[in-house]
Amino acid sequence: MTNCVGGKVKTFDDVELFYKKSLVERPKAVLVVVHGLCEHLGRYNYFTEKLNDFGYNVYRFDNRGHGKSGGERGYVENFQYFFDDADLFVNMAKKENEGIPVFMFGHSMGGFITAGYGMKYPDKLNGQILSGAAVIDLPAFKSIKNSIDFDKNPFQKVPNVLSNLICRDPEVVKAYDEDPLVLKESNVKLLGEAFVKGPVWIENNVKKYKYPCLILHGGNDQIVTNEASKWFYKNISSEDKNLKIYPGCYHEILNEKDEKDVVIEDIHSWIEKRI
Repeated sequence: MTNCVGGKVKTFDDVELFYKKSLVERPKAVLVVVHGLCEHLGRYNYFTEKLNDFGYNVYRFDNRGHGKSGGERGYVENFQYFFDDADLFVNMAKKENEGIPVFMFGHSMGGFITAGYGMKYPDKLNGQILSGAAVIDLPAFKSIKNSIDFDKNPFQKVPNVLSNLICRDPEVVKAYDEDPLVLKESNVKLLGEAFVKGPVWIENNVKKYKYPCLILHGGNDQIVTNEASKWFYKNISSEDKNLKIYPGCYHEILNEKDEKDVVIEDIHSWIEKRI
């Protein structure tokens, strides 16, 4: 039986972050889930249910400016705030699950946050799983990189136009487009912080990354090229690291109709060997 509770916590700068805890009896492990750009924790309901079935507690939260959390919609002043926000929930999970292994999962921008967290906050987790992590310069954000507007005009709006590339399942794309909590636009400042400044910081700090990690990516991801995961795998200092590319899959490997359960079982198997 699963007990699901929600709430809000305040960040260092008084932004309220919305979270959900999906708790099982006698958990074997805990996962902190970090979502991607423009989305929200609710898009991980199926993943959470499966993790609960495996005997894991799951802590999810909406990033600042996303979902039901506070803050300017689609905005962040500094990409480091994302790392520090995630740490609030790692601390919560560790405090409430003393002696139980705690892992972090992050997708896309959430993968960037997870990777950065791993460099900034070593020795707090038992491992990390990264899905389609945006850890290098990406063609999709080339125009942002070639502009200095994200600092001069931080609130300039950029439409969210990548929905057709998230997944091969048209029903997933339709649900994404119709989801009232999915942002239809973001601010150029967020894109500049997370996808221009962020990858530079990641590259400068990549050797500090030592966590056990499972790095996953869609073979036909057209939003975050799988070269990002290959680069990350090659350059981190982890002794325990695994890379898996799923042929044909688009960006959201957890939403691909025929592969999502395979991906989730790969995550399950990896965690089981480390608890």
